[in-house]
Amino acid sequence: MTQTHYPQFCALARAAEIVGERWTLLIVRELLLGPKRFGDLVERLSGVSPTVLTGRLNALIESGVVRRATLPAPFNAQTYELTPVGLALKPAIRELIRWGGHFLFPPRPDDTFEPDWVLLGLDAITRQTPTPARRIALRVTQGGKSASFFVQGGPQGTTLGRGEGPASATIETRFDTLLRILSTQLPLEQAVSEKLAHVEGSVVAARSLPRMFDLSDRRRA
Repeated sequence: MTQTHYPQFCALARAAEIVGERWTLLIVRELLLGPKRFGDLVERLSGVSPTVLTGRLNALIESGVVRRATLPAPFNAQTYELTPVGLALKPAIRELIRWGGHFLFPPRPDDTFEPDWVLLGLDAITRQTPTPARRIALRVTQGGKSASFFVQGGPQGTTLGRGEGPASATIETRFDTLLRILSTQLPLEQAVSEKLAHVEGSVVAARSLPRMFDLSDRRRA
């Protein structure tokens, strides 16, 4: 069972009991990106103790948010994955990421970084209305790690995916710099001239990247 108990007949109180413990939301974040072994979670959740992680996972399993699974042969390793109830947390996590973006800067000296987090971070700010019909590849680096993603615009809004493939333009930069570009705080041309970003392919296509997200709108609000 969870350690926290709120004696209130309130759905928010029940939710807070399940996901309000320290590390729990970050465990959900990791599992939204795919099943993980226990060791993977310890490595990616810098600072969590194995004892605390075991307790959080057991509480989430008891609540029906997480379940154990086994990788097929030849791996035969136990993993943890979200149940349908756990996956239903994704819209709430998306909104929390959007809200947390207000407090992201400045980066802290002891911040760790996993490239997969970029996918969730960018997905939280994709524009859901028609966007330029362009495919832009991103090579994102931070803290000595890097990952590749693609951004696809169209009538239904912006979608994201892992990898690169054919693209009108490729932008290579740090994640914190990318967020400044998307918010229009840092013009792309300035980022390139200051060697904070590198562009391959169509510069015109690359300039449309901020219009595929809604950070610039939030900045003006």
